Amino acid sequence: MPNEIALSVRDTLTGILPPLAMPFDDDSKLVADAIGPQIDMMIGSGVRGVVAGGSTGEGHTLSHREFVTAMTEAHSATAGRVPFVAGLIVNSTRDAIERVEMLGDIKIDALQVTPVYYLFKTSLKATIKHFREIWEATQIPILIYNVIPWNYLSVDDMITIMDEVPGVVGMKQSSGDLKSVTDLLLRAKPENLVLSGIDALLYPAFSMGAHGAISALTCAVPGTTVALFDAVQRGEDAVARDLHFKLNALWNAMPHDQLPACVKYVQSRQGLPLFHPRAPMEKVDADRKRMIDAALDPVLAATEAAKAA
Repeated sequence: MPNEIALSVRDTLTGILPPLAMPFDDDSKLVADAIGPQIDMMIGSGVRGVVAGGSTGEGHTLSHREFVTAMTEAHSATAGRVPFVAGLIVNSTRDAIERVEMLGDIKIDALQVTPVYYLFKTSLKATIKHFREIWEATQIPILIYNVIPWNYLSVDDMITIMDEVPGVVGMKQSSGDLKSVTDLLLRAKPENLVLSGIDALLYPAFSMGAHGAISALTCAVPGTTVALFDAVQRGEDAVARDLHFKLNALWNAMPHDQLPACVKYVQSRQGLPLFHPRAPMEKVDADRKRMIDAALDPVLAATEAAKAA
């Protein structure tokens, strides 16, 4: 019998779901009132939902108070226009539950939850218990955020978790390669949500049937990733391939260890104020800006051409 919870979430969260970049000032303080304009830009680009508190949003750095502020501001700014996903990058089951409880009556469409991320890898049994207790305490559908290198969940692990915990309805596959996405699409139940977080492989993932993406590029250039997803859905492979290769060139100009800083710079090139990463991550220097600019201009031009076609 199909998982009705998963069915409803899959229909709601199919498409491009950018993880918001948290705006920090020069002193690494959260600029909460800058979250709204970013969400307006995302929604104006055609995204299907927004995610707050992910890796691009430096969610692992947010204190409890900042977490509540950021989630409240982001939820308010969506104003019911698109679904809202709250990210939890935490090291204990208790902390995950407490953070959700602190949000009160905010309507959250799904939680994006990592396995614990510090150093110690829990057993599959303990991991299942972790996700089950979060689901039972919150009654909010859960997407596994499979991104922790030393606590990486295999395809077998994720299928088992979804089978045993009805509230775990899908996953964002950010680790591994295209084969892991292929195996998930092959083995997951039809109602489960399979989202890609592998920026360099968005086009092939969409072509194979991935339901959408939550990734750094979806935040940096939401309009382009929406155009790519839509082109694949329409069967316009030539348009999709052109966008893919231009996006890949941009991805190559954005070093992973400085990714949130690069995303914020790319956003600033599209009209948002330039905010900074949280220390000790370094800001984007002039040389890196030139490299990003050289790759970004063709992306933006191709996006306009795809929209006009």
